[in-house]
Amino acid sequence: MVRMADVARAAGVSVMTVSNVLNERLPVGEPTRARVMAAVEALGYEVNLTARHLRAGRTDTVAFVVPSFHDYFGELADQVAPLVEAEGRHLVLERTSANAEQEMEALSVARLQMYDGVLLSVAGLDLDQLGRVRTSKPIVLLGERDVPDHLNHVRLANESGAHLATAHMIERGSRRIVALGCSFDGAHMMTTDRRAGWEHAYREAGLAADPAYVVPVSDYTSLGARDAMLDVIASGLPFDGVFAVTDIVALGALSALADSGLQVPHDVQLAGFDNLDMSRFVPPGITSVDANHEGVAEAAVGLLHRQMSGWTGPAEHVVAPVRLVVRGSTRGGA
Repeated sequence: MVRMADVARAAGVSVMTVSNVLNERLPVGEPTRARVMAAVEALGYEVNLTARHLRAGRTDTVAFVVPSFHDYFGELADQVAPLVEAEGRHLVLERTSANAEQEMEALSVARLQMYDGVLLSVAGLDLDQLGRVRTSKPIVLLGERDVPDHLNHVRLANESGAHLATAHMIERGSRRIVALGCSFDGAHMMTTDRRAGWEHAYREAGLAADPAYVVPVSDYTSLGARDAMLDVIASGLPFDGVFAVTDIVALGALSALADSGLQVPHDVQLAGFDNLDMSRFVPPGITSVDANHEGVAEAAVGLLHRQMSGWTGPAEHVVAPVRLVVRGSTRGGA
């Protein structure tokens, strides 16, 4: 491995002069600088940027730690990246597979030294575990769960979004709407919040929300949703609408309905949540709650940048608003 001393020897200067040239700390005459850079190129010397940045107290890198790189998180990362890059930093993606241990590792002292700040989409850690996180490094949490007051957090208006989608289908004639992928158990706040929005729409319309229509999905994949929807159809439970907890779940439901000879939206209306790009192109187009990727990204990166700029005030907890995008899977949609 070529060392700085080797560069100094080849250029006929001191190691300190080489360091001054490479780190741009002190003025160096142009002839000397040219000799040093020629020696660097000839010897193939690689500057240790990591060490340089650590000495300067910054790495010019931000980590975005997510459960997966697919679908929702991939589209969100596309919104986060240009905002981070606009501040002259690089974005690094890490995947946790929704594992609490890996999420905690992402917040360890050793890992945090690699970055100027971390955006962590929480899926595995619970409130007690997050409460033990104490660090001076800038951190912003994303995700549909409660977090400690001392940590900055951005989440979606989940209940409001589910209410919008369900109320939309009720207004267009559905009365027995399956809440596919929702739950009562509280283990996943996103699914319980969206179930609460489904119930709210029923109460608002003066209708009873039958818990028999809350149908869990084991793994929140399209295949799992398809199986769950087929089970509902086979059970004989009468229904004329489906609110799917995510667009991925909605795709599985759409497949099951089609295979069972049920037409969307004539026989069954269908709405999802996230407004993924794919939802525009799957016939007849899925009505979906827009997850406001742009707003979430702007809020999260804004909070992180404020911390990296020296802000020491109280943490903020932001709820990003959502809206309903109506397409052909509900009556009256385009």
